[in-house]
Amino acid sequence: MSKIEKTNAARLLDKAGINYNLISYEVDESDLSAIHVAEQLNEPVGQVFKTLVLMGDKTGHFVCIIPGAAELDLKLAAKVSGNKNCDMIPMKSLLSTTGYIRGACSPIGMKKMLPTYIDISCQSFTTIYISAGKRGLQIALNPQHLIGLLGMGVSSLIKE
Repeated sequence: MSKIEKTNAARLLDKAGINYNLISYEVDESDLSAIHVAEQLNEPVGQVFKTLVLMGDKTGHFVCIIPGAAELDLKLAAKVSGNKNCDMIPMKSLLSTTGYIRGACSPIGMKKMLPTYIDISCQSFTTIYISAGKRGLQIALNPQHLIGLLGMGVSSLIKE
């Protein structure tokens, strides 16, 4: 078993004294979906959260973290973030905005702290999985610790 190299997100959790586990999985470059990640981790897809970066018409960039198979409700995202309208940022600006690439965007350790919101469904779990900031690596942690660390808003964000 090779030693898993810590990512910036993991180092920030260490610094904050938050318990977590780093879990590696097999990357499929043709399928970077959270659904694929959940299958690789052998975990329910509702427990594997994906990090989405949006641009609001009033507040600028913000982040929504939702269950892997769910679809973000843009109206709910706009409302919770104080915007009238919002949209996903173009994929080509993900790296310059967050410091992360598609399939490895962690809500922890972005270039700049952005307002962050997590779907209320996270409260159903004692452990959720988020990207560790590198493809093939997830962080398993208590959602309440993540919420506290990032000062996140908790709200309904997904299409029912």
